[in-house]
Amino acid sequence: MNQSDLKVTGIDFLKQQNEELHHTSEFVTPRLVVRRGQPFVVSLSLSRAHSAGDQLHIHLSVGAQPLQSQETLVIIPVTQSAVAQGWSARIIQTSGQKCEVEVRTAPNAAVGQYSFKVKIGEDYLYSPEDSNIYVLFNPWCEGDGVYLPDEEARKEYVINDTGYIYVGSANDITGKPWNFGQFEENMLDCCLFLLDKKGLKQVARKEPARVARAMAAVVNANDENGVLCGNWSGDYSDGTPPVHWTGSLAILQEYHKSRKPVCYGQCWVFSGVLTTVMRCLGIPTRSVTNFCSAHDTQGNLTIDIYLDQRGQRLDITTDSIWNFHVWNDVWMKRPDLPEGYDGWQALDATPQEKSEGKEQGVSGEWFGVWRLHVKISHVNQPSPHLGVHQCGPSALKAIKNGEVYLAHDTKFVFAEVNADRIIWLVKDPVREPEKMIRLREHRSAVGKNISTKAVGKDMRQDITMEYKFAEGTPEERKAVERALAVSRPDVPFPTTPTVQVGFESRNAVRLGTPVTLCISLSNSSSRDQTISLTASCQLQTYDGKNVATIKVLKQEVTVQAKSSTAVPIEVEAAEYLQHLSVVNDDLLVRVTAVSKTKESSSISVDDATLAFKYPPITVDMPETAKIGEPFTCTYTFKNDIGIAMDNCKLHVEGLGLFRHETFNEGNIRAGGIFRSKVICTPTRSGERKIIAKITSDQINGINAEKSIVIS
Repeated sequence: MNQSDLKVTGIDFLKQQNEELHHTSEFVTPRLVVRRGQPFVVSLSLSRAHSAGDQLHIHLSVGAQPLQSQETLVIIPVTQSAVAQGWSARIIQTSGQKCEVEVRTAPNAAVGQYSFKVKIGEDYLYSPEDSNIYVLFNPWCEGDGVYLPDEEARKEYVINDTGYIYVGSANDITGKPWNFGQFEENMLDCCLFLLDKKGLKQVARKEPARVARAMAAVVNANDENGVLCGNWSGDYSDGTPPVHWTGSLAILQEYHKSRKPVCYGQCWVFSGVLTTVMRCLGIPTRSVTNFCSAHDTQGNLTIDIYLDQRGQRLDITTDSIWNFHVWNDVWMKRPDLPEGYDGWQALDATPQEKSEGKEQGVSGEWFGVWRLHVKISHVNQPSPHLGVHQCGPSALKAIKNGEVYLAHDTKFVFAEVNADRIIWLVKDPVREPEKMIRLREHRSAVGKNISTKAVGKDMRQDITMEYKFAEGTPEERKAVERALAVSRPDVPFPTTPTVQVGFESRNAVRLGTPVTLCISLSNSSSRDQTISLTASCQLQTYDGKNVATIKVLKQEVTVQAKSSTAVPIEVEAAEYLQHLSVVNDDLLVRVTAVSKTKESSSISVDDATLAFKYPPITVDMPETAKIGEPFTCTYTFKNDIGIAMDNCKLHVEGLGLFRHETFNEGNIRAGGIFRSKVICTPTRSGERKIIAKITSDQINGINAEKSIVIS
């Protein structure tokens, strides 16, 4: 039989059959989506029945200039027998003019959009009208660098398209519902566009660590006009305030449409978007919140706080401790590191600092990049030079052990979770600023309650022990000492003050009620002590920026020998409510207390952070519904904070139910109630969640969610 008379008349990619096996059936795209290292089947329609002498080849190519030498062009002979691993194609069934071919991609294939063609003999090449298929990372494949052995973990970190990002304070942690939406329309194309925009070569897209590092850079807009502009100024009048977002989908779809950075984000938004793009590509990813997160701008692995003799902070360093900071963990092997550092890797897209180390695979060149402090009290603007705003991936094992020399940015992440906070007294800041004494070293001030969503449960999981040893243990101190690149200043450490200041409670405050707490003064000496006590209450944003001072207490107190005294402090609701509209951010209360002993002039310092609790949204809807049949969801809210809520908006979103929508509710008087209804028509089955958020000029942290099962 003459091979020249054999032609391909059509290709059926058997989309439903293949995608169920590849765990990709949720993607909203007409094209086939498969995972590398796993076979898929295509059905070829031929001009005649296939015979044993016919020579068929599958052509798979990715990128603008595919090359066989880099396996971005792969020509696979179609055989009758299976191949154990790597690229292969075999006939599994023929029936008349139909021929089913099982195609297997290599477990280290470059991820991307491939062109699929069939070659017969030497001259004939068939390309269907839409020949493109997507090939993604495969956590189900043991040969893939992102292989994750636990099925429930794969469902959580790859398949789950909703979750929580944890915010608040270490003493009052709140789960912020977040829609990741990695399977929604245009998400795959947007992710691949981002890799193109970064300039990551196709051959580099084989390696999950290099893909992750590229995405950490391009999710923020600082260097390559990536997805999201950061803004910590409190003024978001020319964009969307970070607290208004309910998920990543609206951000990425707007970016995909406009190709321009979206305004604005802060750390939890950057983390949510990075979770979306990494899960979309098939890399197991989780959003991680570090409470009391250190921002070490000096690179000395300590957070240094400088005070004058009045206990006032001096502007000597830009070190700070944020109430919380959110980044990501990604699961992968690290062949670029010594053995033993596979598993979770920290990755951060928030543009805090410029990355250290070297980066390869961008436009085919090496770039030396280094860390440079970025002032974040204003909108972050793209920098024309000096490296890239990205952080990680950094192996959690290296962070925990203090092995800060291992790539990438391990030193910075180590400081975020395990730096020591040191308070210094500068006696004469004007004439002798270099002369100082170390007042106190807080060895457990940072890296508290490191949190992520639990696998398969709508609850928080504490993963602190994955990042650090228990505070005060020999292992923890050893890790800190190992991490020290240079020794600390050889400055004498004074004896512990005879009177220590602290706080008896740090409970959250219901918005609209007074802020009340007690400052404790503990005298360890055998003599009565006279104390000059100063306490300052300030409204702050989550990154520690002061918005307003709402109360100052100055008092002289006598503390009897070997005893403690409690000094109450109270801030009336009216004293802080008037400042809520100064910035369009969620705010917290920070109370700083400074005690000075008159007899010895010794100083003790402590602070406490209090979060606000907000009134609830009530969500009423049925427990079940059917595809294509409308149902009603009702949202009810009562303003009981004691002041009017101006410019009130209700933001709602439900993946597989309806797109993100915003309803203007106007001004809601104190005690006022609003009720809104949304008609939902499900388009996909399974458990679906609806997220609701209320924002206003005064408060923004009001969230709710509810689940419904669609059949």
